[in-house]
Amino acid sequence: MNNSPDSFPDTAPISPTRFQVSAVREGFDNLALEGDKDPPQYEETSFAGEDNRLGMSYGSGNRDLYGNIVHNGDTIKTEVGFHPYDTHSHTYYLKTFGHNTMDAVPKIDYYRNTGSVSGAKKIRPSIADIHNQLSKNVAVTPGSVSNGDGVLGDEEAEKEEAKGGFVKFGWIKGVLVRCMLNIWGVMLFIRLSWIVGQAGIGLGVIIISLAVTVTAITGLSTSAIATNGYVRGGGAYYLISRSLGPEFGGSIGLIFAFANAVAVAMYVVGFSETVVDLLKVNDAVMVDEVNDIRIIGAITVVLLLGISVAGMEWEAKTQVVLLIILLIAIANFFIGTVIPTTEEKRARGFFNYRASIFAENFGPDFRNGEGFFSVFAIFFPAATGILAGANISGDLADPQGAIPKGTMLAILVTTIAYLGVGICAAASVVRDATGSINDTITSAMNCNGSAACELGYDFSRCDTEKCPYGLMNNFQVMSMVSGFGPLIIAGIFSATLSSALASLVSAPKVFQALCKDNIYTALYFFAKGHGKNNEPIRGYVLTFVIAMAFILIAELNTIAPIISNFFLASYALINFSCFHASYAKSPGWRPGFKYYNMWVSLFGAMLCCGVMFVINWWAAVITYGIELFLYIYVTYKKPDVNWGSSTQALSYTNALNSTLYLNSVDEHVKNFRPQCLVLTAAPMTRPALLDITHSFTKNIGLCLCCEIFSGPRAQAVKEMNSGMIKKQLWLTKNKMKAFYAAVAAENIREGVKPLLQLYSGNLRISTDAFDFEYGAVIVRLNQGFDISPILQAQEELQRLEQERLALEATIRENEYQEGNSKFRKFFHKKPNVNMSKYSSKKDVSATPSKHVGEYNQRLAETSELFKKKQGKGTIDVWWLFDDGGLTLLIPHILTLRKKWKDCKLRIFIGGKVNRLEDDKLMMATLLSKFRIKFADVYIVADINTKPSKESWKFFEEMIEPYRLHESSKDVPTAEKIRRENPWKITDSELETFKEKSYRQVRLNELLQENSRSANLIVLSLPVARKGTVSDHLYMAWVEILSKNLPPVLLVRGNHKNVLTFYS
Repeated sequence: MNNSPDSFPDTAPISPTRFQVSAVREGFDNLALEGDKDPPQYEETSFAGEDNRLGMSYGSGNRDLYGNIVHNGDTIKTEVGFHPYDTHSHTYYLKTFGHNTMDAVPKIDYYRNTGSVSGAKKIRPSIADIHNQLSKNVAVTPGSVSNGDGVLGDEEAEKEEAKGGFVKFGWIKGVLVRCMLNIWGVMLFIRLSWIVGQAGIGLGVIIISLAVTVTAITGLSTSAIATNGYVRGGGAYYLISRSLGPEFGGSIGLIFAFANAVAVAMYVVGFSETVVDLLKVNDAVMVDEVNDIRIIGAITVVLLLGISVAGMEWEAKTQVVLLIILLIAIANFFIGTVIPTTEEKRARGFFNYRASIFAENFGPDFRNGEGFFSVFAIFFPAATGILAGANISGDLADPQGAIPKGTMLAILVTTIAYLGVGICAAASVVRDATGSINDTITSAMNCNGSAACELGYDFSRCDTEKCPYGLMNNFQVMSMVSGFGPLIIAGIFSATLSSALASLVSAPKVFQALCKDNIYTALYFFAKGHGKNNEPIRGYVLTFVIAMAFILIAELNTIAPIISNFFLASYALINFSCFHASYAKSPGWRPGFKYYNMWVSLFGAMLCCGVMFVINWWAAVITYGIELFLYIYVTYKKPDVNWGSSTQALSYTNALNSTLYLNSVDEHVKNFRPQCLVLTAAPMTRPALLDITHSFTKNIGLCLCCEIFSGPRAQAVKEMNSGMIKKQLWLTKNKMKAFYAAVAAENIREGVKPLLQLYSGNLRISTDAFDFEYGAVIVRLNQGFDISPILQAQEELQRLEQERLALEATIRENEYQEGNSKFRKFFHKKPNVNMSKYSSKKDVSATPSKHVGEYNQRLAETSELFKKKQGKGTIDVWWLFDDGGLTLLIPHILTLRKKWKDCKLRIFIGGKVNRLEDDKLMMATLLSKFRIKFADVYIVADINTKPSKESWKFFEEMIEPYRLHESSKDVPTAEKIRRENPWKITDSELETFKEKSYRQVRLNELLQENSRSANLIVLSLPVARKGTVSDHLYMAWVEILSKNLPPVLLVRGNHKNVLTFYS
């Protein structure tokens, strides 16, 4: 750090483990103390107290100057004077680099969302504010709270919760405990021994390891996503939706919430099975086994619902109690394995640890059609539950720190427990046992390597008949092995009830977060929360109904595969989210958790997808089908959200790479696409112009709508920036595949110049101006394109309607006042303006009411001309001059569109009287080679004849106001007028181009005769010789050429081929 006296003091609090900050004074003479002749010496100083996070150094003799900077860890204002524009009240500021400034120092408040509960969002001064800080027009008040972004931030969504004393959990109670309880489910106690019996110790360890590999990779991906910014409630749904966008998040969120609801049923059924087994042992069966499971399950889920509705605090306390019971039960099992066994337990297959039993049970012994993958499918649900902590991310005090620590530690602890229980059970219990203490071995019996036989028991009859005990037959092996059997029963109860309770809480929380985002508008009813913890009561009821429905199935092995696929689909998308975010290389992807790898995450996603089919292929197909349907639905609905997903980031990367690649692709006539720069001004003011252009550029070429803001630069730039986003959104909302661009310039001419020079590799504009070797298209409508008068009338009507409603409300409030009745009577006689047709949700060119006027009525109808489907008719193409084929290509593209497909092409070309048939055959042949369908070809032989006297007289009257008539003036006067008015038409110019003027007038007559009833006329645009034809004469040609006709497209290509008949 520079230790010069002129350095600026920085007092931002930071961690002492990473930075050491030295504060020094500015070198102002008036601040120096007497005796400070030498440069100040700096020493490292620290503040006492447990909150010490900042090391500070002060110049010697200047401690008093800085004594008021920090007080109890808070930065406060000093006595130094501030600039009137100072933005840093409550911030140690002084002066920056020797002068007062409006610049803001880095501060967290500038980066918050609007409405953040952690602190008010403030607006830093803009570049314009700083640049013009002495201007009297600066209207922004820096540092003020912003309410103008209009975005519901993630922090803002929890504002009310924080006000109500929202309960927050740490990483142990909120994540570790919850994940361990959810992972240690019913499978641990009543299925794990059966799994190692079927698969053996070797494959059993592989099955457990494979399942843990899936969950561990998912845990790493979850940790990376959870530490990449503020995490709100919603668990897996929130992580996926904010990473991949609403399409993926909305589809998997619904599935994941449903899976958690079904998981409640699975765990409750597991609990009920254990209770029914106890009832059978004690001969206390109520109805039968299946119905008893249903009855007990229904009662249990009602009790769990009561605990959940009581609030998260009660639920968390219950979870802690259940975890203690569960840990005692697991410890009880391990203790039981070393307690000397009894004769009764020996008869049931338990012999303590024996090397012979370990060796016998090491290999697989699949029975009853089971195999590796089927056994894996049954075990995998025992590994799920890793998202139990993330699912209540909104209830965590520090989700970014709690989720990684709690989730990964829970996976480690539960994996060790699974491996330990499985190996210990397989090393001490044989696969089959009769349970009879009389089945001891005789001295003459050949054991044939049987561990039980070598240990003195004859269980050979289990080879021919089903035995009730052993790893393969008895689901209560852990209870039998344990030191105290009832504790295992308590453990089973704890494991099942805790998992059911966690799922019963997770499902509504995830579903509530999904509904709050309003992705499925019909489900918004479930977004409402109740109480200080914003409990989703409605979600609890819905989860209860779903769980009750699946409890009625009463078969654990049927329910387990269903939810396994749903959970795996969620895991796959979480892993893919992590990969996708890393692959997109967005600068916003900066996870605090570094122990992940994008390719490992991708492998995890693929592994999850593969495991789904391994577990149950038809359930996997159904899961993917449901997810695809929901994805398509959300994509179609296009929810109005912007979460900065990695999908958006990758879209930019793909577009950039494609554009760069396009630069290296050589142009070819077969790949020509019309790319148009359209001078629309504001797109909504000229919808017809945009509609006709969009008709031949949609899904084919580039369409760039341009607007020029003319006037003083500062004002023009301000106007330009104020509406750019709104106008691009208008294009998107009206399904126009076009871009909006704006230019600020002193005048229209200066603004058009940079637009015509736009160039972006092969995405350059190809249809606009001659000097840049582009083509040009001019569209002519008799009523014009600009519907600004209609828009202004609509705005005025909306204003009047608002005033009317406000006045009516005031009258209703004062109805009791005397004399108001007459006024009300008069008021209600006024016409009731129906504003629904002018709402912003409808097209701005909708037919206006009678208030708009007859002219605006016709203009509105004309603006709809190209929006509606064209009936049967013709597109008349007057291909008078070969411009490379653009005049022919545009109408051909139009006929391929749904709106224009009923219109046939009629081709008109110039020719000679003595070659009519030859010219017609030549053109028909050329069109056939171009593979362009046409109805007929017409040869116009009298183009060069003079127009009628009436038509010519009309043309002369039209140009009369723009003529110089210099021949009637003396030479000096004529030269002066010509210099002052270079755009006017001279007598010599008119005489020189008289034949060309005749041709334009004559063409209009021919168009009136032949194409009066056409739906659209496409006509070759005349080209003026640069420097010889004045502006007004050329515009007169264009005017007379297209006057009193149906819609006209005047087209002139750049005389480079855009059509070819070669393959």
